[in-house]
Amino acid sequence: MIDASTTQTGEGADGPLDTADHSLPPAPWVRRFHNPANEWRRLFSEIFGTFLLVLVAVGSDVVASVSGVPISRAAAVTAPALMVMAVILFMGKVGGAHLNPVVSIAFALRKEFPWSRVPGYLAAQVAGALLACVFLWGVLGRPGHFGATIPGHAVNDLQAMLLEVVLTMGLVSVILGTASSAQNVGGLSAIAVGSYIALAGLWSSPISGASMNPVRSFAPDLVRGDLSHTWLYVVGPVAGSLLAVLVAIVLRGRGGDRAAILAAQGDPP
Repeated sequence: MIDASTTQTGEGADGPLDTADHSLPPAPWVRRFHNPANEWRRLFSEIFGTFLLVLVAVGSDVVASVSGVPISRAAAVTAPALMVMAVILFMGKVGGAHLNPVVSIAFALRKEFPWSRVPGYLAAQVAGALLACVFLWGVLGRPGHFGATIPGHAVNDLQAMLLEVVLTMGLVSVILGTASSAQNVGGLSAIAVGSYIALAGLWSSPISGASMNPVRSFAPDLVRGDLSHTWLYVVGPVAGSLLAVLVAIVLRGRGGDRAAILAAQGDPP
């Protein structure tokens, strides 16, 4: 945790940085944050990572519909979890591998990601999700529900939304917790996050689809032209992420942890 008595945390052009002693040259990680070239890398990593995530999440349903070969529910919920794990491991260091608007917002609320960069990340995540859906549409068409997350049979929107609130609270709690120096789990955070996504989907996907990610739900809804349920997959995850931030405050204080800053913002070479 950054000690407020010896440092000042400023949120300038590129986020909360240690600026206590201006007589010393900035540390290499601080200079990397201020390098404009790295922002393009970070945004590209969010586009590419979200593309891969949504490609798998939506693609499993599309492939099953087109091929006629059923994909089990266990496989359908585990595949995106494994993809998230892989993305975090192979390029999480570049830009933090948020892949989800509520993750970016949660890190910003924790003072571990600059609000000035949130719009760019959200735009990159939406772009990556839409690119994945457009690719699937162009290659395989728009069969069935096109991988949309919709409430299950005999489940109303309120029930599905409340479940998304709780599921997302758990997911974001895992992400914030494993990113902090209090846990210091390093690469194991990818396993923790991927495991949570798989476990959440295994027990809850028949109720709400276990989206926990607004862009994962918005992109297929937009491509198939049905936004009737989209609102609950925006409201639920956003509310869940806010609750997760409150949980983090109770567990670890108000944030600003240097390890979490590096995890959230990336530290590209």
